[in-house]
Amino acid sequence: MLLPQRRAELPASVSKPSTLKFPHKPLLRSKVLNWGLEQIISEIVNGGVDSFEVRRRSAPEHLPPADPGPAPSADPPEGNPRPGLAIAGTGASLADFFSRNFFTKRMKELKPAVQSAPGWKLFGKVPPRENLQKDSKIIQQEYEARTGRMCKPPLQSSRRKNIEFEPLSTTALILEDRPSNLPAKSIEEALRHRQEYDEMVAEAKKREIKEAHKRKKIMKERFKQEENIASAMVIWINEILPNWEGMRSTRRVRELWWQGLPPSVRGKVWSLAVGNELNITPELYEIFLSRAKERWKSFSETSSENDIEDAGASAADREASLELIKLDISRTFPSLYIFQKGGPYHDLLHSVLGAYTCYRPDVGYVQGMSFIAAVLILNLEEADAFIAFANLLNKPCQLAFFRVDHNMMLKYFAAFEVFFEENLPKLFLHFKSYNLTPDIYLIDWIFTLYSKSLPLDLACRVWDVFCRDGEEFLFRTGLGILRLYEDILLQMDFIHIAQFLTKLPEDITSEKLFSCIAAIQMQNSNKKWAQVFASLMKDNKEGDKNHSPALKS
Repeated sequence: MLLPQRRAELPASVSKPSTLKFPHKPLLRSKVLNWGLEQIISEIVNGGVDSFEVRRRSAPEHLPPADPGPAPSADPPEGNPRPGLAIAGTGASLADFFSRNFFTKRMKELKPAVQSAPGWKLFGKVPPRENLQKDSKIIQQEYEARTGRMCKPPLQSSRRKNIEFEPLSTTALILEDRPSNLPAKSIEEALRHRQEYDEMVAEAKKREIKEAHKRKKIMKERFKQEENIASAMVIWINEILPNWEGMRSTRRVRELWWQGLPPSVRGKVWSLAVGNELNITPELYEIFLSRAKERWKSFSETSSENDIEDAGASAADREASLELIKLDISRTFPSLYIFQKGGPYHDLLHSVLGAYTCYRPDVGYVQGMSFIAAVLILNLEEADAFIAFANLLNKPCQLAFFRVDHNMMLKYFAAFEVFFEENLPKLFLHFKSYNLTPDIYLIDWIFTLYSKSLPLDLACRVWDVFCRDGEEFLFRTGLGILRLYEDILLQMDFIHIAQFLTKLPEDITSEKLFSCIAAIQMQNSNKKWAQVFASLMKDNKEGDKNHSPALKS
């Protein structure tokens, strides 16, 4: 049965609200929501509605589209009334209209939420996920069910408990479980990781025990050395120093000297051993220091070369400029931070070097002097350090090197090679094959008296015996270093040998070095160092006579 032909104006667009009016009594919206569809149709058909207003709003975009179901046929079958009431001027039934507009919210609440697959949608937006995120265990179970794997019972979580030793690294991470979104470890893999971890811990324990024994041995040797130094200090202060001239050459004193001087008496013994042949007094040091300060002041006011030439300064004196001394001081024992600018010994080292350049303008300042002066300053007072410094550089070997006397330097190198071939023939031939001459590594050692190449405490012990034996011990020390690293040097080429000998390893110990030095025999064909050097000087003089123009004529 069709409704009377009462036109209702339907909106052209569903996005705008539209109104359907029927000339009947008003019907409350709350009642309509509680009625069924048949009741609404019956009420409208029977005229129970005076005025009824329906507002249609477009459904929210985030709601999932409703299932349209089978499309209704245009013509209903005979004998069966039409399920929906047609509205004039439209192709949709009234029941479809009311079900889409009045009960959208209610149907949304009753219809279970449809989970849309994540990803992009070709047209429109992807509806948001309304369910909560799944638990990691559920994800794990779904993955295992999908891949056909059975869920493995988790291992006991006490794997890292009660471990006495645990390395300070990421080693133990191998025992951790994988994140929940990844497949769990199998029992075989977990056992293999446990075994690998135990092996790593065992190796770490071995290293730790080995290092502990090494530290213990070093501390034991240090305590023993301190006890020996304390007992030796008593002997030096009470017995040797009061009777210096009579006991300095005795066998007992020489043996104590070889073992190293106690730091408390080192400076005093060095001063006595080096001597003061130049008769320098503290007052003389103050005079030359004041001259150096005046020169520094003039350098700060003007640095033109004409002023220096007018003063009659030599080339060596010009080398002793303030800038060169400052530069070299900043590179003197940089790890100690006591000789650099602002350090406690910076000005003191600067004063000693400046005073010496004024005292010996023929020598001037040469790079490397700062290391020798710095070692003396660490063990002596300022004036005493200057006196020892000036007398030490006045020795024949040091004077030849610092004045760059090539002829004398070649004689020292030749004497060194004589004992090099005598003591280390295999290494000597290896150096000869690369044409590696002694000047490549000996110059730096002699210029700084090993204070730059060796650790400071070891260099001071070398200085102890150098003050006892003189220049011979400098070259003997060089041979001892070569003997200590002979096996390593035999496998190196020219470049690596030069680099290695310029900067020796820092882990070198005094016991190893002095044992190698003691093994060096400074004798060649029953000739000692002084005799070999004297014969080389004699041959040089005879050679000069044979090559002189007077003899040729």
